[in-house]
Amino acid sequence: MDEKYTTRGERRRKQAEKQKKESKGPKQPKTLLKRIFLTLVTIGIVVLLAGLGTLAYFISDAPKLDESLLKDPVSSKIRDVDGELLAEVGKEKRDYVNYEDIPDLVENAFLATEDSRFYKHNGVDFLRFTSAVMANITSGFGSQGGSTITQQVVKRSYLTPDKTIKRKVQEMWLSIQLERKYTKEEILEMYVNKIWFANNANGILTAAKTYYGKDLDELELHEAAMLVGLPQSPSRYEPYGHPDRAKERRDVVLHLMNKHGYISDEEMKNAQSKSIEDGLKPKDTSQVDTTPYDAFVDLVIEEVQEMGDYNIFTDGLEIYTTIDKDAQEYVFNLLNSNDIISYPNETLQAGITLLDTQTGEIRAIGGGRNTTVKRGWNYATDTKRSPGSTIKPVIDYGPAVEYLNWSTYHQITDEPYAYSDGTPLKNASGRHYGTMTVREALGRSLNIPAVKTLQEVGLDNAKQFTTNLGISFPKEGIVESSALGGGMEVSTLELAGAYSAFGNNGIYNKPHTIKKIVLRDKTEIKNKTVSEPVMKDSTAFIVSNMLQSVLSESYGTGQLANVPGLPIAGKTGSTNFTPAERAEHNIPSSAVKDSWMAGYTTNYTLTVWAGYNNSSKEDFDYLGESSQRIPKYIFKNIMQYMSNGKQTEDFKQPSSVVKVGIIKGSNPAVKANQYTPSDQITYEYYVQGHEPKQVTTEYTKETEEEKEKEKESNAPTGVSATYNAESNAINVSWGYPKPEDSPQFEVKVSVDGGAATVLSSTKDMGLTMNAPTPGSTYTFSVVATVNGQSSKPVSASVSIPDGTEEEELIDEDPELEDGSAENPEETNPEQEQPDDVTPPGQENNNPGTNPDNPEQDNGNGNGNGNGNDNGNSNGNGNGSNNNPGNREDDEEDGAVEEETTDSGETGQSQ
Repeated sequence: MDEKYTTRGERRRKQAEKQKKESKGPKQPKTLLKRIFLTLVTIGIVVLLAGLGTLAYFISDAPKLDESLLKDPVSSKIRDVDGELLAEVGKEKRDYVNYEDIPDLVENAFLATEDSRFYKHNGVDFLRFTSAVMANITSGFGSQGGSTITQQVVKRSYLTPDKTIKRKVQEMWLSIQLERKYTKEEILEMYVNKIWFANNANGILTAAKTYYGKDLDELELHEAAMLVGLPQSPSRYEPYGHPDRAKERRDVVLHLMNKHGYISDEEMKNAQSKSIEDGLKPKDTSQVDTTPYDAFVDLVIEEVQEMGDYNIFTDGLEIYTTIDKDAQEYVFNLLNSNDIISYPNETLQAGITLLDTQTGEIRAIGGGRNTTVKRGWNYATDTKRSPGSTIKPVIDYGPAVEYLNWSTYHQITDEPYAYSDGTPLKNASGRHYGTMTVREALGRSLNIPAVKTLQEVGLDNAKQFTTNLGISFPKEGIVESSALGGGMEVSTLELAGAYSAFGNNGIYNKPHTIKKIVLRDKTEIKNKTVSEPVMKDSTAFIVSNMLQSVLSESYGTGQLANVPGLPIAGKTGSTNFTPAERAEHNIPSSAVKDSWMAGYTTNYTLTVWAGYNNSSKEDFDYLGESSQRIPKYIFKNIMQYMSNGKQTEDFKQPSSVVKVGIIKGSNPAVKANQYTPSDQITYEYYVQGHEPKQVTTEYTKETEEEKEKEKESNAPTGVSATYNAESNAINVSWGYPKPEDSPQFEVKVSVDGGAATVLSSTKDMGLTMNAPTPGSTYTFSVVATVNGQSSKPVSASVSIPDGTEEEELIDEDPELEDGSAENPEETNPEQEQPDDVTPPGQENNNPGTNPDNPEQDNGNGNGNGNGNDNGNSNGNGNGSNNNPGNREDDEEDGAVEEETTDSGETGQSQ
């Protein structure tokens, strides 16, 4: 109603305001777009200026062109763990080829493979570079380089090979400068003479002579293609070690030559049909290995290539390594002389890896005995054999502690058994030991408990645990016989890496030789080693504690490798021949194919393998009983040398583990109480929270008092010791209150307060000891045992007067009246005895070559009669063996004659 009375002026004013508002609406978007455009232009200019500034900065920092670096490679220096110069690599002679002597065939192969537009660009192929940029955007920077031949010359001559924007900008800038200064032909000549082709071949002409024994103009198409394919990754495509990869790469080169019109389809197919060995000359073995460091340097060269696009022979690198020169020299001398170990012959081979337990740094490598070539076969890293029983801590008992919380006392029964498919399984000795702790089962290296353990752990768990420790499985995967090493192959390097994790509280470090590389521009490239926790610290400690028993307990198979006073853990192993091999080569049942010793302290981890190549029937050989011990002697000597004068901490018990006193033989485990006699307690380790709860009620204060009274009542009476000057003998006699109980008496003697030794175990109540030492005091103690219960000892002493005239003795060792030797060695007929301690190789009456053990065989023979016995050759002879017929459980459980599983894998374990 009000609007009807508004004036005309008001209506016009309102209409004008409305039109003004409507006229402003459509103009706003144009203003906004203009502002956005101006902003983007401004940002673009800023980015462009910043980019140009950055490029200018990168270019200003680029090195100057130096003709000497374009044509002459710069050698690399390898330094030891203390930074001292160890070796210099890259000074090898090379054959230089001028451009006019490069055949079209070789040039075309390089152009097709490396830079098809070489003659069309000015140093940088921007079409190829754009393609590489797109690939880098989709796959990550550095995934594709797009480098021309010119850029590769620049990179190898002046720049570091790391893939950074700065390096790429400098590479492109210098490539343009290089093309302005030199012709295409000169640049191509630089390139083909600079690149490395593996096997010490620097430059294409040297490579042609190295691989084919030919000049360049004599090469066939397939040969030239193989050579041209090598520089992309020389070690990966090297035809001697990797023929399949070499052929695959060669065929790619041939395909590219066909694609770019250099060869026809028919020529390509004919060349691709050639075997990679066709025309390939035997690997050069003319360079003699004269330095103890060569085996280690081999690993350094390979590791440099793994760290990046570095050429150790031309890039002038400073490589700081992990080698301990003293350790390496000792290992080299140990393998290549008889100064420390007496070897049976020149053909027995061995491989050794010595690591720092805490870091995985390789301190020394034993690449083989009597090596004759540089960059040749390395028995520490290239040789892979079945590990036998050394795999048991890794694949069986380690996972059992990790996943099932087994203790060192966990009970397991050694009994007649078979694999899941019904294939019989046996221990080497052919015996069964009944129910025992896993500590003892591992110490004796019994096969049946090991397979039972793997089955209980589960194949998947065991595989995962083992893989985490750097040990891989064959394509067939893990099978039950893997519990004994069946179907598996490892090197000493891989096994050392796995074992070191147990000594490092469950932390795995991949074994490595390089700490860092310093490039020519002083850029430091550190080796990116990763410490990975692969098991619980409780697992590492419990396994280590059990492995200490392998070397220290009377039933342990590794006693010969033990270093007294050194906290050390370890495991022995050996592998068997097939029945067919034994029959064909007349191999004794006691002989084995491979022998291993692996172990560690908190400072060092050491693995040793010994065996034969057996590459031909004529040279077929085996390890006899004595030679099987060589890895143990090597292990002991190296560990002793490395630990001399250096503090070695014992394996530290973590808070996740508890030590518990257990009643011996209790099953399930029963904890001891304060009244339990000490001789009835065994101390074992449990994962925290998984220790037994039940405490014994058998022993109380009253029962202990009664037993003490019983011991007193059952003690011998009237023990006396008197010296008879006329017979120059001591007569010891005693009585017993209840002779009808048929007691057994143990008599011990100590001289002048020294340690007591067992003199005799007899049912008589007296004995005589002949020819005592004048001036000494002899103390005799007698203990009576009835129904397994021992009495308290009762003692008597007698002093021998000075100046007593000694009678000439007929026997070298005095005997007791009952005919037993003085201080006889206690034996247990139910316990399998360890190996005798005759050092290897001393069956030949060669005394003094092993200072660890002066004992040796006395006769003429050298063992088992094949003429090369590896310490047991030529006939059984007349010599005495300290322990004939007895072998270690570990040495014996290789008697599992190629136990076949359902997958066809074999269990050649010892």
